[in-house]
Amino acid sequence: MTTNISVFDGHNDVLLRLYKSASSDVASDFLRGEDAGHIDLKKARAGSFVGGLFAMYSPSPGNFVSLSQQMTGGQYAVPLPSPLPMEEARKSVLGELAILMKIVRHSQGAVTLCKTTAEISAAIQRGSLAVVLHLEGCEAIDGDLNFLELLYAAGLRSLGPVWSRNNIFGHGVPFHFPAGPDLGDGLTKDGEKLVRACNEMKILVDLSHITEKGFWDVARVSKAPLVATHSNAHALCPSPRNLTDRQLAAIRDSGGMVGLNFATCFLRPDGNMTADTDVGLMVRQLDYLVEKLGEDHVGFGSDFDGATVPAKIGSAAGLPVLMDALRQSGYSEPLLTKLGSANWLNVLERTIG
Repeated sequence: MTTNISVFDGHNDVLLRLYKSASSDVASDFLRGEDAGHIDLKKARAGSFVGGLFAMYSPSPGNFVSLSQQMTGGQYAVPLPSPLPMEEARKSVLGELAILMKIVRHSQGAVTLCKTTAEISAAIQRGSLAVVLHLEGCEAIDGDLNFLELLYAAGLRSLGPVWSRNNIFGHGVPFHFPAGPDLGDGLTKDGEKLVRACNEMKILVDLSHITEKGFWDVARVSKAPLVATHSNAHALCPSPRNLTDRQLAAIRDSGGMVGLNFATCFLRPDGNMTADTDVGLMVRQLDYLVEKLGEDHVGFGSDFDGATVPAKIGSAAGLPVLMDALRQSGYSEPLLTKLGSANWLNVLERTIG
């Protein structure tokens, strides 16, 4: 009998889902468990989901509905959303941060906000859900980086300079299909300043939503391992959100990390966003990523609560389904342990400390 493999996940959007919820007590919903959504404490425990990078994200008006409707048909070109004003972005970031703080406060130790890798390991050891705070798109941060200092003090240890939307720090890659990632400019001067500050503060810089030019700008400026928290291989699914072989090689050579994105539009050869997607496509992506990066540089970046995932996975509770598929494909228990959590803890130790 096999035991469930612990999963530390590179990316989820549960805080956004809770922020948008109509419930009057979203913290209790998360801690008790609920029918809605991919992640809550009950689903996490059922699937051996022991922690991850929890994103704060500022949505564009109507964004998620339009994306899910437009990313079908095997060919699409969703336009970049308009830039988001800083004050509007801050409103949702602060709302999501407050929800997390309330969850931690009411959890009686069942959820821990972690600022170091040692704190992550200690939380996992005692059975507490280990949360590392991530910012997906830096519209809430000013050019002087004053708000970055405040977020860091609150626990922020990971950020993506852009989501798929332009801001003062750089240019996001649009949701086109099929297309390569060279679809816009890269980092701005403020973006280079942000990356250097992240290096100095020991904040992970996520490359998952940036253009190819931006990727190489970060590679040039940053002294830290290159990390794409939730991206897949472009060779198997030609979405510009996915990584070319050259980008994968750069991540490998930096000692970095790629987290497999469960979003079906980044798994399927036709780029469609549909739950009717074979788990075998996840195995195929992992086969390719392990081949190109090596077994020490690949993990999971589910995009739970931010995307449509294969129906047989369904939620964090369904993670053992993926593990069993990998076992059947010949993955050993030591390799599954690396993919599940050890590789993430290793790269985090070398970035956030």
